[in-house]
Amino acid sequence: MSSRHLFIALGVLVVSRLGLAAAVAEERPREEITATFSILAVDPETGAVGMAVASKYPAVGKVVGYVRAGVGGICTQHYHVPAWGEPALDALAAGAPPEQVIADLLRDDPGREMRQLAVIDMSGRAAVHNPTTAPPASRYWGAMTGRYYCCQGNTLQGREVITEMARAYEETKGSLADRLMAALVAGDCAGGDHRGRLAAGIRVAKENVDGHWFELYVDQSDDAVRELAERYAEVEHEAKGDWPGGKLPFVSPCPDRPVSTPPVE
Repeated sequence: MSSRHLFIALGVLVVSRLGLAAAVAEERPREEITATFSILAVDPETGAVGMAVASKYPAVGKVVGYVRAGVGGICTQHYHVPAWGEPALDALAAGAPPEQVIADLLRDDPGREMRQLAVIDMSGRAAVHNPTTAPPASRYWGAMTGRYYCCQGNTLQGREVITEMARAYEETKGSLADRLMAALVAGDCAGGDHRGRLAAGIRVAKENVDGHWFELYVDQSDDAVRELAERYAEVEHEAKGDWPGGKLPFVSPCPDRPVSTPPVE
């Protein structure tokens, strides 16, 4: 089989899998809502790709973000569909651009306007779809993209959650994991998920390393991002860089952050 025919065959397989994922999404109960904020980013120089996420949703770090070395990543949130993670990465691996991946996932999905999706490839191309019909309790929602990253969220305290994540990612000096953690902390300091701070997580994949190169989770806590940041400071791993916030002694990064204030419906 020629390389051209092989690529076409892969494309057909990926589209088929994405169609199956959409069918799975249609059958999901509407109660499965992952209100959250997250960031996806790649480092073309080191071949690393990662995500960080926080929410008042148990074990959120294990059901929102999916990353694959040499390929890219996806976050599926609000009315999330974890079954889309691997097929979306397959589509990126087959050469589909991020905007096409999102279009294929949502084309036949009756719940598409309740979903928030973000996809990035290893060149830094990123695309985001926001939940345009999200109910009042899920607002504020929004997204922001920049050089080699995108950050997105819903059920937020306000737009500062998104803008502060972007600022921190761009301004932090350190490794990809350092910058992801700094962005997550900044979003939390700006108010985060207006309902509370139950869970958080970070995942990083790197070329020539099987699976996740680095991962750290807080599945249930009264202050998940703070606890994740403390664990990050304590752990020793080559994914970490020189970011001061990732070193001991640990100092609480935002003692004066806003109190959670859900909107009135």
